[in-house]
Amino acid sequence: MTKAAVIAAELAPVLARHAAKADADAEFPHDSIQALRAAGLFGLLVPAQYGGMGGDLGDMIDAAVVLAGGCLSTAMIWAMHCQQIDTVVRHAGDRLLADLLPRVAAEGYYLASITTEPGKGAHLLTASSAIVTADEQLLVRRNAPVVTGGEFADGFLVTMRASADEPPNRVSLVYLDRSQVEAETVRDWNAMGMRGTRSVAMVLSGTASADQLIGAAGGFRAVAVDSMIPAGHLAWSACWLGAARAALDSLVSLIRSADRPASINTDSDLVRHRLARARVELELCGGYLLHIRNEVLHRRHAGQGMDDYAFQIKLDTLKVACSELTFSAVDRLVQLGGAMTGYQRDAPVPLERHFRDLRSASLNYANDRLLTTIGALTLLDGAGRLAEVPKTVPGPCHAE
Repeated sequence: MTKAAVIAAELAPVLARHAAKADADAEFPHDSIQALRAAGLFGLLVPAQYGGMGGDLGDMIDAAVVLAGGCLSTAMIWAMHCQQIDTVVRHAGDRLLADLLPRVAAEGYYLASITTEPGKGAHLLTASSAIVTADEQLLVRRNAPVVTGGEFADGFLVTMRASADEPPNRVSLVYLDRSQVEAETVRDWNAMGMRGTRSVAMVLSGTASADQLIGAAGGFRAVAVDSMIPAGHLAWSACWLGAARAALDSLVSLIRSADRPASINTDSDLVRHRLARARVELELCGGYLLHIRNEVLHRRHAGQGMDDYAFQIKLDTLKVACSELTFSAVDRLVQLGGAMTGYQRDAPVPLERHFRDLRSASLNYANDRLLTTIGALTLLDGAGRLAEVPKTVPGPCHAE
């Protein structure tokens, strides 16, 4: 196991202890987040030269799967922070790297993402609100319908139209420290699941300097394709898989214990088939996640880009498949558990919470939108080729 996975295994019981209250009260999981900070995991992807753990996306996946078994909301907050840090590490300028990354490593500085916008939803590669440049400063005003953990973020990465004269697909990514913005929460978070993420609606206004741009002005698409999209799909999928695996493990442990519900007969073919179907779905999800992880790491190691039709289809397929398969697996477990074990909020295993949390997976950057993209690219690429393991895959990064 990598060091990140070992740390995550030590922290997962802490997250599990606080998960029910965060869910019931729709409150940010402060204690769990503080535990991750104290362990240094917020600096997992920060290079060692800035004081971080020097991990890679493989380490992030290993930790995310384990953390999500304790609390999916906490794991998702952390994983999306890692997505932002990966973007900064790969595309920020030297001055911003030197200013920001040591704070992330030493303080557990939490970096949130603002990409949603009224009217365009979560469409990542367009923006309506435009940056205004005045006296060499970038003036940012942004209405964001969904900001994961936004009330408690130390800083933000914000997508903006490059200027009022630019088209919506000329998007810039700008970093704003909390001290540089006025942030107002304009809608609370009272969702069915993922309640601990506190994904509130916010209005932000602030001023940044030109060196706080991530990537070139108007060049966010290149940043997204290289970093934000692959890191995001890998992070989300790992979290969903971790939660679904925990659901299966918890139910199997209950069935094998002296407290096994009388309604679940282990000699029943139906019970075994339902367990088998859940396991098969999670095996498929996990296998494809590992394949895409290896290909992303291989491409980065080889200096190969991510912007080709076949690989874009694979990345989007990962998100669609993992969001659907993990929810389907937990749905089967709820059916198997029945009204008392699967459906009750105070059941001995939290299947009901896992079910509600994972229902959000297909809505988190909507599968309908991704399927439209996959379909359009399939018209250009056809069926593609059978998935191949990269000839050279760098070994796991054991963060020291």
